[in-house]
Amino acid sequence: MSKLDYKSAGVNIDAGNEAVERIKDGVKSTFTSNVLTGLGSFGSLYDLKPILENYENPVMVQSIDGVGTKTIIARKMGKFDTIGIDLLSAAANDILVMGAQPLTFLDYIANDKLNPETVEEIVSGMVRACKNTGVSLVGGETAEMPDTYLPGEHDLVGIITGVVEKDMIITGETIRSGDAVLGLPSNGLHTNGYSFARKLFFEIGGYEVNDTIPELEKSVGLTLLEPHINYTNHVFATLGAGIDVKGIAHITGGGLVENIPRILPDGCGVEIQKGSWPNIPVFDVMQSIGNVADDEMFRAFNMGIGMVFIVSPNNVGSAKNVLKDLTEVYEIGSVVSGESKVVLK
Repeated sequence: MSKLDYKSAGVNIDAGNEAVERIKDGVKSTFTSNVLTGLGSFGSLYDLKPILENYENPVMVQSIDGVGTKTIIARKMGKFDTIGIDLLSAAANDILVMGAQPLTFLDYIANDKLNPETVEEIVSGMVRACKNTGVSLVGGETAEMPDTYLPGEHDLVGIITGVVEKDMIITGETIRSGDAVLGLPSNGLHTNGYSFARKLFFEIGGYEVNDTIPELEKSVGLTLLEPHINYTNHVFATLGAGIDVKGIAHITGGGLVENIPRILPDGCGVEIQKGSWPNIPVFDVMQSIGNVADDEMFRAFNMGIGMVFIVSPNNVGSAKNVLKDLTEVYEIGSVVSGESKVVLK
């Protein structure tokens, strides 16, 4: 009987080493002087003292997120250079809503069989997003786990850490009836609703990723791989201008209907005026394919709004003016007295 090794069980350590070699320079390019360790250490070291000197009462903010079944679209397309952007952006947006400045990021890439080229492609997007956000990619993990994942499957998860001044945390507690709800546009599904989207396009509609639909500017696959918008600049431009943003909601899974109530105080609800922002064709196409009810669309998808700011009415003009060079801003509804829920009008 020949001698067995780890590779014969489906795990290739050499492929893992090759992946590290491919990504190490890109990862290092995200490091600030606060990063004290390089790739290969058992844990990452990040010097907080220079950061915390700027805070009276610093609070650490953390979040973990994944890309979900959007990875299946990437696999179908053989295109992995944007899902790393998705991962960083989704995680950053989740802590931005509390006013936190993102600092560090950890990633986890798992699959049935490690392909160094694919890992390099995923991390290349992540590196670009980290550098654009001022975040250090301080560490990560690649895991090759045959039988845990189906052939060709990928799992992509990230943990972000940030900091915010305690008395500057955005909690939503000052939101009151009469406040305005401002919507910042998305550019598509971002990272949510892909199980539903795949069913609509590929099962019911019978489309393939390279098919084109007249209503869409790109192929089905490229439309679904449109990278998640990162709202870091939008949030800090607004806060930096001294605008009192009472609450921020990242519109993720559950859409406007499920995410806005997460920041509403007791006794406050929100009315959203459908049609108060431009349609994004991909949502119209999906709704048409499956004859999906409006309420279900708004619970499954962001429907064209990726982030919501709640401000007093007299701050609407100022917020729009500050953000005009970054994005369009739409007044999509208002805060009303009542149950903490969203009503679509």
